[in-house]
Amino acid sequence: MTTINQKHQILASLDSLDQVQTEKVLAYIQGLLSTSKKDADYRRFKREAIKEIRQALGNSRPLKLSF
Repeated sequence: MTTINQKHQILASLDSLDQVQTEKVLAYIQGLLSTSKKDADYRRFKREAIKEIRQALGNSRPLKLSF
């Protein structure tokens, strides 16, 4: 199944819901998206902090990323 077909199926499913149900589904999806962004921001912040700590300690060992 292609991405376009999946999107059309999702839209068709949303069309069958009433207004309140649709708003709840969209709020849930927005919550998932904002959580993912927060997680990515946190990981980026953590990676930069570890890099700065290593530089401050004079440890020139390259940073091995685990994610």
